[in-house]
Amino acid sequence: QVHVVESGGGLVQAGGSLRLSCATSGTTISINVMAWYRQAPGKQREFVAHITSGGRINYAGSVKDRFTISRDNAKNTVYLQMDSLKFEDTAVYYCNVVLITTMAYWGQGTQVTVSS
Repeated sequence: QVHVVESGGGLVQAGGSLRLSCATSGTTISINVMAWYRQAPGKQREFVAHITSGGRINYAGSVKDRFTISRDNAKNTVYLQMDSLKFEDTAVYYCNVVLITTMAYWGQGTQVTVSS
């Protein structure tokens, strides 16, 4: 059974930084895409960033130049370095992992709260 576990959320002041991690276990199938999404209270879940197995990266416009996604393929882990955090970045951040078989899995989410 595939497990996707996020960590690293917390409370930070505006302008501060946090680093999220997402570890995947329970699969011998290669991972294609690793991505971060977020969901703020009362809003729909939205895309934040993704990175492919080949290293191709894409960011949502709202986080570009502030967030950095990276991955460690040997550890099946993806990271999200979040700098210059804003109040509007407050949300539950979810990790999404897509295997080369196209099966997709979500983590349980980690709360990020930015105080203004």
